[in-house]
Amino acid sequence: MAEAKGLKVVVIGGGSSYTPELIEGFIVHHDRFPVTELWLVDIPEGEHKLRIVGQLAQRMVEKSQLPITVRLTTNRREALARADFVTTQLRVGLLEARIRDETIPLRYGMIGQETTGPGGMMKALRTIPVLLDIAKDMEELCPDAWMLNFTNPAGMVTEAILNHSKIRAVGICNSPIGVYKWLTGLYEVPMERIYAEFVGLNHLHWVTQVRIDGESKLEELLANRGGYSAKNVPQYEWNASFIRSLGAIPTYYLKYFYLTEEMLADQVESSAREGTRAEVVKRLEDELFELYKDPELAEKPKQLEKRGGAYYSEAAVKLMTSLYNDTRDIQTLNVRNQGILDFLSADACIEVNCVVTKQGPIPLPVSVVPEAAKGLIHAVKTYERLAIAAAVSGDRGLALQALAHHPLVTSVNKAEPMLDEMLEQNKAFLLRFFAAQTV
Repeated sequence: MAEAKGLKVVVIGGGSSYTPELIEGFIVHHDRFPVTELWLVDIPEGEHKLRIVGQLAQRMVEKSQLPITVRLTTNRREALARADFVTTQLRVGLLEARIRDETIPLRYGMIGQETTGPGGMMKALRTIPVLLDIAKDMEELCPDAWMLNFTNPAGMVTEAILNHSKIRAVGICNSPIGVYKWLTGLYEVPMERIYAEFVGLNHLHWVTQVRIDGESKLEELLANRGGYSAKNVPQYEWNASFIRSLGAIPTYYLKYFYLTEEMLADQVESSAREGTRAEVVKRLEDELFELYKDPELAEKPKQLEKRGGAYYSEAAVKLMTSLYNDTRDIQTLNVRNQGILDFLSADACIEVNCVVTKQGPIPLPVSVVPEAAKGLIHAVKTYERLAIAAAVSGDRGLALQALAHHPLVTSVNKAEPMLDEMLEQNKAFLLRFFAAQTV
């Protein structure tokens, strides 16, 4: 039997604090996913963090004694040449931009959050053009490679890539695997014995089935008002009557839609007390990078789990391994709709269970879509498609329409000056909006 060809993997945003999670995943799964060349790529402004993370990655690989070469670069094109897999985990504008995304909407009485609402739109406007540039490089330098996009807002970014480039791309989020981790702890069974069905969009999904060894556990889980949550979302309990009548378990991000008043009040209070979530993350990242500097550290530190993206690497490496080995297992991913949700366009990006094949993920039909969820899914997808069009064109009118159609935006009259302020604050990353203004 011929020896398996070594794989080249490129991590765009290699200086991220998440990177040690990925390295751990590559080491653990090396027998089934034989990476031999790993490139960590970042921008010049992130080179200092890239060096720190890269040196930790090299120590982790050295400790593993596996034949993996780790390379660090700020030359994206050099890294992408002949790549097999590309993962993206970048933040245009760094955490400073996220702080603005979270604080400006609060001044207008609206939710300030990095992936949904006005803040999420600004992140999309900054991010989509950069990801499309990366996709253009991939079309030239590694046209057969898979892009695994973890960059938020993951569903919107992935939809833009799928509809405005020719590369093969899949969106991935840590939230679904987080649900499985919650269920394994709750029922004390391994993940292999659990099946959960996810329906919706990225950060806007509902779990409509949970089975352990084929036996439904949905009814008893609907009585669990706390449900699954994450460290980056306040821990409010769900309204028991509402969840029971909904008949599905909402993702914790849906608290921004179903508990808007409470979540907004919490944001205002916590922002005044300890700063926005971005400022908390910034302090956590400073601590992590101090740990990463330790020349004796050669493993992922436990403190990394406090970061919002826990289990991301497990999900990402599992997906790469499945694509490479044609495993045909089921994973929850962001892919083209292709008629799965009949009330959305075929080319809309949705988050559902998929069978993962060597040719790509195949979305599975869903058993049920909660009737009450359809309108919200459609409304948010309308916003997403308008925001993607605005990101690609630099059209302020489309950006305003996107905000106006987002359920968390309370007034068009407030949305317009908020948009103007947010665009101005992000001018360095959104020049096309200002070019369009002067035509």
